[in-house]
Amino acid sequence: MKTILLVDDSKEIFTMVSRATDSVAELQWCEDLTAARKALANSSFDLVLLDIELPDGNGVDFCAEISAIDAQLPVFFLTGHETLSDKVLGFSAGADDYITKPFAPLELKARIEAKFKKTDLIKKTSDVLKWDELKINKSRQEVHILEEGLFEKVELTALEFKLLMYFANKPFEVIHRDELLDKLWGQDVHVYARSVDTHVSKLRKKLGTVSHIIESIHGSGYKFNPRATS
Repeated sequence: MKTILLVDDSKEIFTMVSRATDSVAELQWCEDLTAARKALANSSFDLVLLDIELPDGNGVDFCAEISAIDAQLPVFFLTGHETLSDKVLGFSAGADDYITKPFAPLELKARIEAKFKKTDLIKKTSDVLKWDELKINKSRQEVHILEEGLFEKVELTALEFKLLMYFANKPFEVIHRDELLDKLWGQDVHVYARSVDTHVSKLRKKLGTVSHIIESIHGSGYKFNPRATS
């Protein structure tokens, strides 16, 4: 599931955002910039919702700080500042969207979902897929895993690479064995459903310390569960 960091000192806003996004993402709340910096240092997020006026600093400056560190992390301003000059400053600092208070929860949810869909589409069409502990180069059919701080190449068979790519293109979705059989082997090829487990097991073994990225779902199949995207 996606994760959102809300940086706002209002409990009322936290409650509203939480209700609006509960089916979209997990929400972490920080009431000031100090706590937000710690959260970003310790965890990965898919989006930041940021107020401008905060107890210990200015959200516009913090947005520029985030953009300098991780240009791929989307930032939405959620603020009572509604003048054109405020919006220009926000977008100049690197914001992806600017939403003024009071806001409609359904609109907030729709904008967040649209951003997530766009980000996922870009990731799928990109030649290189990258997570904190795994990199996949599609054109070269190369896979690298993080080992003791360095990315090391893993040798996969053509089928293992195809299997990993299918998982990677459907992060956090439960993928049933029958679906894998249909998409990877085809309906005309006679392969037992349980043989999928054998192939997944071999793939996991080659992934070594990163094998947990493919999670078994009892009675169903599997889920590709990366720690975070970068």
